[in-house]
Amino acid sequence: MSGEFRLVSIFERLRAIPARRLDLALTALVLTAQLWPLLSSPGPWSWWGYAVVLAAAVPLVWRRRAPVVVLMVTLGVVALYDLSDRVAAQPIWYGALVAMYSTAAYASRWPRILALLVATAGGLAFTGSSDTAVRGVVTFVAAYAVGRAAAVSRSHAAALEERAVQLERERRIEAERAAERERARIARDMHDILAHAVSLMVVQAEAGPVVVRSDPDRAEAAFDAIAASGRDAMVQLRRLLGVLKEGEGPRAPQPTLADLPDLADQVAGPGLTVNHTVTGTPVPLPGDVDIAAYRVTQEALTNIVKHSGATHADIRFDWQDDELVIRITDDGRGSTHARPHGGNGLIGIRERAAACQGSAAAGPRSDGPGFEVVVRLPLGVTV
Repeated sequence: MSGEFRLVSIFERLRAIPARRLDLALTALVLTAQLWPLLSSPGPWSWWGYAVVLAAAVPLVWRRRAPVVVLMVTLGVVALYDLSDRVAAQPIWYGALVAMYSTAAYASRWPRILALLVATAGGLAFTGSSDTAVRGVVTFVAAYAVGRAAAVSRSHAAALEERAVQLERERRIEAERAAERERARIARDMHDILAHAVSLMVVQAEAGPVVVRSDPDRAEAAFDAIAASGRDAMVQLRRLLGVLKEGEGPRAPQPTLADLPDLADQVAGPGLTVNHTVTGTPVPLPGDVDIAAYRVTQEALTNIVKHSGATHADIRFDWQDDELVIRITDDGRGSTHARPHGGNGLIGIRERAAACQGSAAAGPRSDGPGFEVVVRLPLGVTV
């Protein structure tokens, strides 16, 4: 395992070296190998042999930029080696093999195929010995095959890298969308919590002084309601803000339909009665749908307290076969609170319903004075 790791590390270091430097080093290595027969054999040899060996190696510096041209130049120079009588035995022409490899690895399809045919035909035509010609052709074909294998491997690696980059980009976009959805959810929750609590506190605070002398018990109840609303708002805000802190402990459960009786009791007070009825057979809801049902009811009741001047509000939950229908009605001023101040109340109700693949509608009641909000939430929807 350690040997494989070292081998991978070596390849990683080689890939980190600029291609230009690698080509220069390869050219120097090929030149040294091709000069070895001239340097190691007793001479003196003609300058022609040195010149041909040099000319057959130097073009490799441009093997990536113009592989076919480099191959043709190298083969042409190699063919001139025997023009002088005073040359050593022919070296192994590593430069031609590297040029063939580079042509297979970097050239486009038809130029590289044509270059292979020209190289093999030239080897068969200009080599005196048939055995030498066959060996040369086999060697060229082998270099071409290795070059094509390298090209395919490089193309596959590039495709995998591009796919990884694309997946990372998609993951980052999805994370940003999730964060945006979470921010929107938190904003809705904070609006619902604060608007509901502050509205109840304002109503109770206004009612307290009116009855403080005539009915001290009602005044005390109003101030108790103010304190309870403030405490409940603080608890929910701490819970919500805890979600924003990294490393915070597990999230406390958010209010659900089971908390609706407490919500109705909070809203009810001097001058306003709240009834809560259920029809049909309740079924368990997915967590987000359960929270959404509570929040839309809370927001509708908050609008009643703030804008309607109603004396009676009715919450009706109708459990049907495929959906839960929530209807909140009041006997207040009707259309005068169809557009609550700031515009966030009914918009938030519609957004929460849409997030659960449901719908919401609001407007004056058709059966008498007042206003109604109707929310339809599909059963069994996971969001």
